[in-house]
Amino acid sequence: MTPTPGRTYAVPPGGLPPQTRLTTDRARFTEAYAVIPRGSMTDIVASYLPHWEQTRCWILARPLSGFAETFSHYVMEVARGGGSERPEPDGGAEGVLFVTSGRLRLTLEGTHHDLRPGGYAYLPPSALWSVRNRQARPATFHWIRKAYEPVDDLGAPPAFVTDEHDVEPLAMPDTDGAWTTTRFVDVADLRHDLHVNIVTFEPGGAIPFPETHVMEHGLYVLEGKAVYLLNTDWVEVEAGDYMWLRAFCPQACYAGGPGRFRYLLYKDVNRHPRLRL
Repeated sequence: MTPTPGRTYAVPPGGLPPQTRLTTDRARFTEAYAVIPRGSMTDIVASYLPHWEQTRCWILARPLSGFAETFSHYVMEVARGGGSERPEPDGGAEGVLFVTSGRLRLTLEGTHHDLRPGGYAYLPPSALWSVRNRQARPATFHWIRKAYEPVDDLGAPPAFVTDEHDVEPLAMPDTDGAWTTTRFVDVADLRHDLHVNIVTFEPGGAIPFPETHVMEHGLYVLEGKAVYLLNTDWVEVEAGDYMWLRAFCPQACYAGGPGRFRYLLYKDVNRHPRLRL
């Protein structure tokens, strides 16, 4: 399986900025959205998790009262030999893994899968899985978690493993391919209550209106740069940045070039809004 030429995946830089660096930056936290620039993902904001060895992570989103409510989003960095045999502490949680560097051995229901950059796995609630980095270089991957919302007469979706390179991007209508979405799940499959897709804009491509909808979003920029509308603010974003949008936050974008602008997108789907907590 050969990666498409020119396709790249940003990873957190780690380290620590020099004392001479200006503190003025693009980091923002508002009532409608948050922006975490790649330069904010340093060593001192990394976290460690129980039952994970030789692993650290950047927790970019988590349920937070009055803001986003449905999901958490981690970027995991696993050193050689690291990983976990007990990764998920919540039996009711589903997850998506997306690899961005190195190689990751995923063992899912007893079957081994060696994931490279672009590798994708959906993990339903109570799935039996573990991960290990068996290579010399660190492996990084996104781990998006959500409490699964079951529906009467609809079973939970099955686990699956795939790769971005094996999924054909779908062009949005009337865009001549300037705006495409790589969908890993059939949108008509109502068993799924989350979608994690890859959205790609060619240089000059745009979302030409302020999208305003009930879905929450987490967007990690994999490649390129753009100007992104968040509520009433236009914000420049680049590879390695993260955006977190609460429900109904208006959004639009213009891809700045010279290369493609791509991001990994989370959204909650296919369920009635809860009326009682």
